Amino acid sequence: MRVFPLVTALTVTATLYLAIMERDALLGFAGVVADTGAVGESEAGDAPLVRVLATRSEAQPVTNTVVLRGRTEAMRQVEIRSETSGLVISEPIRRGASVSAGDPVCEVAPGVRKAALDEARARLTEAEINYRAASGLSESGFASDVRLANARAALQSAQAGLDRAVEEMARLVMHAPFDGLLETDTAELGSLMQPGGLCATLIQMDPIKLVGFATEAQIDDIRPGTPAGARLSSGREVLGTVSFIARSADPQTRTFRVDVTIPNPDGRIRDGQSVDILIQGEEQQGHLLPGSALTLNDRGELGLRVVDGDGQVSFERASILRDTADGMWLGGLPEQINAIILGQEFTREGARVTVHWADEQEDEQ
Repeated sequence: MRVFPLVTALTVTATLYLAIMERDALLGFAGVVADTGAVGESEAGDAPLVRVLATRSEAQPVTNTVVLRGRTEAMRQVEIRSETSGLVISEPIRRGASVSAGDPVCEVAPGVRKAALDEARARLTEAEINYRAASGLSESGFASDVRLANARAALQSAQAGLDRAVEEMARLVMHAPFDGLLETDTAELGSLMQPGGLCATLIQMDPIKLVGFATEAQIDDIRPGTPAGARLSSGREVLGTVSFIARSADPQTRTFRVDVTIPNPDGRIRDGQSVDILIQGEEQQGHLLPGSALTLNDRGELGLRVVDGDGQVSFERASILRDTADGMWLGGLPEQINAIILGQEFTREGARVTVHWADEQEDEQ
């Protein structure tokens, strides 16, 4: 004989009997008032009401804080590279050195470029003389317009050649484009520099950027210019402002880049450090309540069970604004509520309960 089907049948039968034949007793046990007669019985003491602990709460302004995990990043970084070839004739500058905008960092030997510059100047002088002569003869009628045009073309060609020679001489010395620190040594004395060869890497560390990535749920709470704080992995805390918010999400992570600019005059904050970024969000109204007071209704919505002055229970949906050591800040609620913080799982919407107030118990203690 199979035992489990028999036990299942007996359980279902007992459940149906209690739900149909003893419905009033079940509702009275749960504290639900089915009709006017039931209310009277409850008030008379025939069916004791569920006791709950509630607290009176009034909404307060809450500043929502967005927390991002990120890293530090240099404000500017550039690789200074050569535009020409030749032997390096400048002494190397060691990494970590501070340079100002316009300072020479690498210099290449001129080689035959000086001779090419002298030749270009001589050709320009010759072209100017020829052009003046052709112009004078043309005005006197002893030279054709073709000769004058050829002389003018030769003059312009000589000027272009001189400009190229001057530009090539200027490429011999590489300068720092902005104030910063050398991240690498400059090219070694005597080394052969080719076009595109690396002279040095220059970075700007003041100010410095903190780079974080916000989710789709966080990005709407962040505004440019909003104050922000950060805690480095070393424990140091710094302050700055939001300087950039990406308009498009990263296709891989679906997050948005957020930059925070902070001052770094002493250069103690380095590029690539891990950092926790706290960005001040928009101010909202919220209630500070224990996290244990949260519950779900029959539709699976998160919220609170609240009670009115007559002991009637209702449900209010809520959203979590912030979790703190003192409790949770909850939003989306009325200005004033009587929240059930103990016993909310033993009652439901529409039930009548006996309320004990948390503040009164504290006063008695």
